[in-house]
This record gives sequence, C-alpha cells and structure tokens, in this order.
Amino acid sequence: MDILIATPGRLMEIYLKGDLVLKELKTLVLDEADKMMDMGFMPQVRKLLEVIPRKRQNLLFSATMHERVEKLSEEFLEFPMKVEVTPSATPVDTVSQVLYQVPNLPTKINMLAYLFQNEEAFNRVMIFTRSKKNAENVSKFLDRKAAGLTRVIHGNKGQNTRINAMEAFRSGEVRFLVATDVASRGIDISDVSHVINFDVPIIYEDYVHRIGRTGRALQTGSSITFANEAEMHHIHEIEKLIKMLIPEAPLPPEVFVTDTGIEERQEIARDLDHQKRKSDPEFKGAFHDKKQHMHEGMIDKRTGRPFQEKKPTKIRGFRRNKS
Repeated sequence: MDILIATPGRLMEIYLKGDLVLKELKTLVLDEADKMMDMGFMPQVRKLLEVIPRKRQNLLFSATMHERVEKLSEEFLEFPMKVEVTPSATPVDTVSQVLYQVPNLPTKINMLAYLFQNEEAFNRVMIFTRSKKNAENVSKFLDRKAAGLTRVIHGNKGQNTRINAMEAFRSGEVRFLVATDVASRGIDISDVSHVINFDVPIIYEDYVHRIGRTGRALQTGSSITFANEAEMHHIHEIEKLIKMLIPEAPLPPEVFVTDTGIEERQEIARDLDHQKRKSDPEFKGAFHDKKQHMHEGMIDKRTGRPFQEKKPTKIRGFRRNKS
C-alpha cells in the first residue's frame, strides 16, 4: 500500500502484533492535531514516533493553530515551515452568521420549531449541542415534529450507528442531524443548508469547525447560534478568536419565551459565578452575596447589636489518659 490512514491507538495495536511493518515509512501526517491533544491521543502519538523511521517528512494539519499545537510541533518537527491558507480560526466567507439571545432550553426548542416551519430553506440541518443529554432531548422533540427525519450521534452511540446516521444524512434520507462535537470535524457533506449551535461550545475553536460543516466547496451556508445569559461570555471569547463580531438579531415575536426552570436557573448562576471567579479570584459567589445581603440591618437578639456572621469555631482535640 502507498497510504495508510489510522487512529494512533489502533495503529500501534496492529504494529505490536507484528502485522504491520513501518520501516519503509517516508511521510507522517498528523491531522486535526489540536483535537488529538484535547482527546488525549498524544501519549499514543509519542509511542508511534519511537517506532517509525527517524528519517522522514512530518506534516501537521490543523484548522485552529492553538499555542499548544505550536509547542507540540516543536517537539517533533525540525525547522518547520508554516503554511497558512487563511489565518487560523477564520470562518469561511460563504457562511453567514447570526446570534440569538435565548434565555433557556425550552425557549431554544421553541425557536427550533419556529425556524423549521420553513421546510424549503431548512432542508438539511446539522444541530450541535454541548451534551449528550441535550442531543437526545432535541432529537426526541424533532422526532415528534417530523418522524423519521432525524438522526442523533454522540459518544454513547456505537460506530455503526454513527456511520449509518451520517450516510442517511448525506443521502438526504433525513433532514436533521443532531450531534455533539464528535461530528464537528472531518465531516464533508455537501449542501448542508444550516448549522445551528443549540449550545455554545466551551472549546472556542470548535465553533469554527462546527460552522465549517456548511458553506463548503464555495457554496453558501448559514450558521445560527442560540446563547443564554451565561453563554454570552463564551460568545465574546469566540468573537476574539475569529476576530469578528457575530451579528445579533432579536427573537422573533412569534417565538414563545418560557420561564427558566429552577434547575437551569441554578446551572446558569453557577456558570456565571465560575466566570466571575476566573476573572476575580476574590469573588465569593452569588450565594455568599445573597447571604451577606440578608444579614445587613439585622439585629442579633442575644446581644442587641447588628448581626455579624460568626467564624466557624475550632474544636481542639484531647488526649485520652492511657489508664
């Protein structure tokens, strides 16, 4: 054979069985190098580098050239030449982008229902979610609206299930493909009309890969992003990465905005606290602020003085007499 395409772990497994001879290898290509680092493949790649010929050509490909990728390249590339087709993390010009601030998950579902009324425009749609749970929830909703026209792929789905779902979407048998970021890279399906970011990715480079599933081969495509209050922080970081502002549009008046449930409200609050804590290490969280506010102006009944939060008392240990 002239060309072998493999994942690092499987390649090493076959090599160690003695079924694969690599001494004639002339060129090594690492594709999607940044994702390999995120997914923990680098120990396997390093093992591979120990068994292949020292004299070879190395090529490293990545759509988003993170600092970690450049450090990796220094590890096994000697005096490399860097070639940029476009600046790193640059969305293609053929993809239009729009952002909607959507307060919660039920309203995001309502927004999908509103958009998908236009069957002619939204004819082949990829919907990306952050979690497997959300992927299943969106898939069940779409199945109720358009039975048989939806497939879902994520890490809990078997390889054959994922392949079959992708082929059904590619052939046009299904209208919607719901996925986590397992499908945001390396998927070349023509005529994807829209990519919808149901959840904003927290790995910011994944935004570029997601919207790159549409507008391929000089065709036009559209990217639509839903963001709640906590996700807007990630949107600002993504805009810094892609060096452009994502145009924002108001929610259509036809979309019913539901109240945010307690669990989701708490999750959003925790996310906001986490973001504030990262920017300000002395920030103690919304619960602490609420507690302080409750105590302001209160009088301690025992002392008759303004209430002061007590510090936890220390309990000293004692020695038991041996006798």
